[in-house]
Amino acid sequence: MISEDYKGTLELIKHEIQTARFQVVKIITKEHILLYWKIGKIILEKQQKQGWGKSVVEKISNDLQEDFPESSGYSARNLWDMRRFYSRYSNNEKLRQLVAEIPWGQNLLILTKIKDDKEAEFYLNATKEFGWSRNVLLNQIKAHAYRRVLSENKIHNFERALPEYLSEQADEALKSEYNLEFLGLKQGVKERELENKMIEKIRDVIMEFGAGFAFLGNQYKLKLGEKEYFIDLLFYHRKLQCLVAIELKVGEFKPEYTGKLNFYLEILDNTEKTENENPSIGILLCAEKDSLEVEYALKTTNKPIGVAEYQLTKDLPKKYKKYLPDNKLIIKKLKE
Repeated sequence: MISEDYKGTLELIKHEIQTARFQVVKIITKEHILLYWKIGKIILEKQQKQGWGKSVVEKISNDLQEDFPESSGYSARNLWDMRRFYSRYSNNEKLRQLVAEIPWGQNLLILTKIKDDKEAEFYLNATKEFGWSRNVLLNQIKAHAYRRVLSENKIHNFERALPEYLSEQADEALKSEYNLEFLGLKQGVKERELENKMIEKIRDVIMEFGAGFAFLGNQYKLKLGEKEYFIDLLFYHRKLQCLVAIELKVGEFKPEYTGKLNFYLEILDNTEKTENENPSIGILLCAEKDSLEVEYALKTTNKPIGVAEYQLTKDLPKKYKKYLPDNKLIIKKLKE
């Protein structure tokens, strides 16, 4: 039989291997970006001093691909992108440092889609911190994540229910709106359908929630005497060092929702929270909310609760449209 000591040792070694691999990837990414930076600089300077044009860059591309056939990054288009890359960031030291921390694909997406430096800084930072893939980054840009952060109107009672130092951190972890368009669902879904889809795409959900969230389970069972209660989604937040209970509501916010979540948090703190953890936090995710109504509802709770909206896709996903008749055909049938 394998001893617990052996299992622990094996996990420790695996952790060290994974950490080393991650560090190697970071180093390779940095060197890769530095190389593209230098190439972009050379092309821009030669273009300015010697008038290099399209034909010269195409010849360089052909020669590089012949000399380095194992590499796929030296197409003429990519060389021009390197030139754009250097030109865009060479006079901004902060952005220059950030671009070295994320892969070329994500850099290229931000370079192409985002023109404002402050907005670019936001997406570069977020990609670095949250490890956004290219697809997740594209989804965040399409959902105007930067604008959402600027216009956030967060509603919670953290400053009253938590110590000051923890209240500020909890505020940073909460959003006023969560973009769940990647689930491919439309408004009007059932709560369990929404929950199941979130579980199916839990990695993307965690990316949207932000850094620090670790998923513990859905329909998480709580026991109080002979009765059982179930939390829709339960997370642990590493930075806040607390449990985070999330309740999903497919309709608009109702004041009674805060009372129920307050009750769940009381049970969590008494039965699940360990001595070294901070008080549990609750987040109500609703399709719609009235800010004034939420504020009044939170006044009657003593547990830290935040209320946020979520956004689903406004249109039917393209892959499903082919199975439905178009509007003209529907109108025609109704008139028959």
